[in-house]
Amino acid sequence: MRLRALVLACATASPGLGQADCRQALALGMDVSGSVDAGEYRLQTDGLAAALLAPDVQAAFLAVPEAPVRLMIYEWSGVQDQRVLLDWTEIDSAARLAEAASRLRATRKANGDDPTTAISAAILFGVASLNRQDPCLRRTLDISGDGPSNIGLHPRDLNDTDLGDITVNGLVIGPQSRSNTSKNLHNVKSLEGYYRAFILHGPGAFAEVAEDHADFAAAMRRKLIRELQLPNLSRLVPPQPAGLRLPQ
Repeated sequence: MRLRALVLACATASPGLGQADCRQALALGMDVSGSVDAGEYRLQTDGLAAALLAPDVQAAFLAVPEAPVRLMIYEWSGVQDQRVLLDWTEIDSAARLAEAASRLRATRKANGDDPTTAISAAILFGVASLNRQDPCLRRTLDISGDGPSNIGLHPRDLNDTDLGDITVNGLVIGPQSRSNTSKNLHNVKSLEGYYRAFILHGPGAFAEVAEDHADFAAAMRRKLIRELQLPNLSRLVPPQPAGLRLPQ
C-alpha cells in the first residue's frame, strides 16, 4: 500500500504530469538482423511471450493498478528496418499481457537476411515513439541484440540531446550467437562491455545477459522484473510545497 501511495503521489505532484495515470512507458526493441535465423527469431518472440506470462513479471506489471505501465514492442535490423509488433498498450490486467503474448507467438519473421545491425537507428526509433507518448513517471527503452552495430551512426555518438531523460537498458545475447567471433562463454563480457560502454543511458541503466538465444526467455524475465521495479522513489518526487506530506 505504501508503494502504491508513493507512486500516486509522484504522479500527481510531478510538474507536467498533472493527474497522469502512467507510472512507466516501456519500449522493447528486438534485434532481428541477418545473424538471427528463423529458429532464433522464434526463441526471441516466444521467449518474450513466455516472460510476459511469468507470474512474477505479471505481478511487477500490475503492482500499481491505478498507474499502469504502457508497453510497446518492435523489432529492428538495418537503418530503415523497424517493425512494430505491439503498438502502445496499457497493461492494466493479466488479459492484456496474454493478448500481447498471443500476438508475439503469431508473429512471423519478415523476409530478408540483411546482415546490417543499426543499433543507433533502433534506439532513435524507440526514443521517437516514447516521445510521442503522454507523460509517464518513467520512460524506458530496452534494446536486445547479439552483436555490435555495423552501419549508420555509432551508438557512442548519441547524447543527452538525442535521448533526454529516457533510460536505455540492454539485453545482450551472448557468444553462442553466430555474430560473435568467439563461441567461448567466457567472452560474453566483450559484447556486454560494448553495451555498457555505448548503449546504456541514464541513471540506473543496466545490461542483462542471455548466454544464447535459448536463454532469452529467462534473461528477459529477469530484466523485466528489475526494469519494472521503482527503486529509490524519493528521486522521482519533485520538491514539495511547505507543509505537504506524502501519504504513508
